[in-house]
Amino acid sequence: MIAAMRRAATLLALLLASPAAVAQQVVDESIGTWRLTCATDRMTDRRACQMLHARPVERSEPGRPALALEVVERDGRLVPAVTARNLTLEGAARGLLALSGTAQLRFPPNPLFNMPCDLEGRSLVCAPRDEDLARAEAELPAADRVLVRMQGLAGTNAEPVELPLARTAEALARLRREAPPGSLGAAAEPPAFDGRDVLQRLFRLFGQ
Repeated sequence: MIAAMRRAATLLALLLASPAAVAQQVVDESIGTWRLTCATDRMTDRRACQMLHARPVERSEPGRPALALEVVERDGRLVPAVTARNLTLEGAARGLLALSGTAQLRFPPNPLFNMPCDLEGRSLVCAPRDEDLARAEAELPAADRVLVRMQGLAGTNAEPVELPLARTAEALARLRREAPPGSLGAAAEPPAFDGRDVLQRLFRLFGQ
């Protein structure tokens, strides 16, 4: 009886430690000022993770989804970005930022850098330019606060939003362990839907 129980316990431990079992684990936890979520699509076995600041850059309001400070992957680097995920027609005002919008981001006392906005699928993503990727990656882990200001057709904030940062290096390390390369910012979005369709519908609405 005891031997059978030991064999069962050993088998259970092996199953829990297997890569397949680990890949299926759902992560949803707060680390400092960050929230990390990871999940595996049971149909495709595709792992997707998202690391968001606990406080939004801009809160949601009717017709304007929230803007979030998110860590995304660019050329293998983990860098900050301002995002609005899964835009709908009702949130088309955010999509206007993709036309000429820019997020200014600064980790004091370092100088600011500009992050042009664009549509990726149905999401608005404002990410650092290629020449600023190395700097953004280097400054993020040790920063204790960040300043963000949005500029574009959808409005300009005269004063930047200040967000505190805590345990960022720890959260980034956990993200690296959980997220396979290329999975960041790739939340489940219907691939057949092009976010620019939101803008086209908006233009038709105003007769342009």
